[in-house]
Amino acid sequence: MCWSAQADTVAGGVVVVVGVACLVRVHRAGRPERLLLAAVPLVLGLHQLIEALVWLGTDGGLSAAPAAAARTAWAVIALPLLPVLVPAGVWSASAGPRRRLLAAFTLLGAGVAVPFAVAVAARPVAAAVHGHTLGYAVGIPHPAALTAGYFLATVGSLLASGDRLLRRLGLVIGAGAVVCALLWRLAFASTWCALAALAALLLLRWAGHSPDAEPGRRITHPAP
Repeated sequence: MCWSAQADTVAGGVVVVVGVACLVRVHRAGRPERLLLAAVPLVLGLHQLIEALVWLGTDGGLSAAPAAAARTAWAVIALPLLPVLVPAGVWSASAGPRRRLLAAFTLLGAGVAVPFAVAVAARPVAAAVHGHTLGYAVGIPHPAALTAGYFLATVGSLLASGDRLLRRLGLVIGAGAVVCALLWRLAFASTWCALAALAALLLLRWAGHSPDAEPGRRITHPAP
């Protein structure tokens, strides 16, 4: 997700700290329904630390077995886990009639995750340096369709949320993913770690945010 093992280690460590802070905020606020989504930054941080090991495996700094395990762990988080975790987290944190729509996004994410999981389990995950980026080979069938489903399940669920902060996060991730993908294709640098850090900070703010504090929302108090 970053352009070197060192960058992945530093960025991953920072995002892990933010992820722990997210979980602490949710716990202190007494909002267990937000735990799934609040765990996303911690998962992203661990993902970056795992990729630091993948970098080491590409230049011989890590022996074959640990390097292969790191590549597989990276693929498991990136492919089957995140398209389920994100929409499920948004669904869990939401209330009211939107939950039906968000449940549909969660089912879409689960449907996308199945072929991803099968591909990861069927053959070894390969990784190679491509300029200042890492390229992974997993052997995914119908990659364009699955990528579209992945994007719709994750970004779509955030945009469909009734929470303005989550909608803002969806816009940031959607636009940021396009920019990161273009830079990665040019082999200029992998900037996914910067997007992960930004998403983690936005989720940290959301973790301590109360929907009742939204501007323009009418708050009624019981009569004394």
